[in-house]
Amino acid sequence: MSTQQAAPKPSLQGVRIKARKRAVKASAKHEPDVFRDQVFKHLENVPPTDFEAVTNKLVQAGSTLEYLKYADALFELLLVGGLLQPGGQYVEDGAPLSPFSLLNAKEPVEVADVKQYVEVLNKLIRRYKYLQRPLEDSTLPNLFQYMNRWPETQREKISVAAGLLMAQGLASASCLQSLTKDHLVKNDLSSNVIALVFRSYLSAQSMEHLSAALKRGGIKDLIAFFPENKRTDKALDEHFRKAGLPQVAEWWTKRQYASLKDDVIKRLKEMLENGDSHTDIVAAIKTRQEEQPLPDTELVSCIWQGLISSVEWSARQDQNEALALREITAFADIIEPFCNGPKTEVALINTVQVYSYEDTRIIKAFPQILKVLYNKDCISDQAIIYWHQKGSKPQGRQHFLQATAPLVKFLQEQESDDEDEE
Repeated sequence: MSTQQAAPKPSLQGVRIKARKRAVKASAKHEPDVFRDQVFKHLENVPPTDFEAVTNKLVQAGSTLEYLKYADALFELLLVGGLLQPGGQYVEDGAPLSPFSLLNAKEPVEVADVKQYVEVLNKLIRRYKYLQRPLEDSTLPNLFQYMNRWPETQREKISVAAGLLMAQGLASASCLQSLTKDHLVKNDLSSNVIALVFRSYLSAQSMEHLSAALKRGGIKDLIAFFPENKRTDKALDEHFRKAGLPQVAEWWTKRQYASLKDDVIKRLKEMLENGDSHTDIVAAIKTRQEEQPLPDTELVSCIWQGLISSVEWSARQDQNEALALREITAFADIIEPFCNGPKTEVALINTVQVYSYEDTRIIKAFPQILKVLYNKDCISDQAIIYWHQKGSKPQGRQHFLQATAPLVKFLQEQESDDEDEE
């Protein structure tokens, strides 16, 4: 029986299987040194101070070079002049520094000069939008965590550039988180760096803008940038004032006051709900004031807010004015110990004015409320007269001045009679 040989299977000749682009990129060798040499070649004939020409060359190079793959390498070249290895040292392969980089900026460092270098990055990122994410997520955090490796002038240049990049919306304040690491916080390095960052930021934007950027970037506590032995509000205030940034110190103080005021109001409401005596409430506020002091004007304002917010208002508007006067009369002995001078008395009147303007349930009772506070020694006749003449707030000013005119006239006449008797 003869055996039949199997016929050979057909095969395709000369056909190349094409791999997906994604697979090719994944398997491609990562060669930042080759990329660096290509960038240098594009910049070799461009004067480093011709910022427009440098920008044009970099934009043109983006059409042939893999900017997305080598984004970190690109920004390292433009910011510190060379490729970095883990630990913050330059890659040691004998290559020269970049002909164009932030290192070429003038010394002593000037914000206006650094701004020219940042503008090159700005235009490059506007053209290749995908570069922004690696800049703020990778490059800047890495540079900040190696700040202790750089000479002082280089640290200053990087800090000023980072502040300008943040001010222009090209980087998030989240990159500053790297500066909270222990090896950077000690010896005041981090606190000095953020002062430089904030100063350059504020050269372009307002304090309110900076505050919003810090909030978006998750920077909640500036104390974390200070050494452990200096993590106090006083040390922070002194640091920024010494650095010529009083607006940062004032912003931080107001922010801390707001937090303290919220705590005082919350505690006050809790004690009232628990039925604590007014004597115990006054003692608790005084103890807290010793531990975490608020300015007297801020304290008397939040005491009023805590007390008035505990009032259970009636659904009938015609009953609320009498209710307000009754409640204020009852808790006046809590306010009185803290009305210890003309400033606090005028501050209390203004607090009541603004509250009455915002909560129209008691707007008509405003003159009677002042009478109650006056009779309970919370405010003096001089404070009421001063407020009426030039100390009132703009909210509903004309209405309140007109409504209190008879009371002020009475107090002025009484004051005149007392002088005549003397």
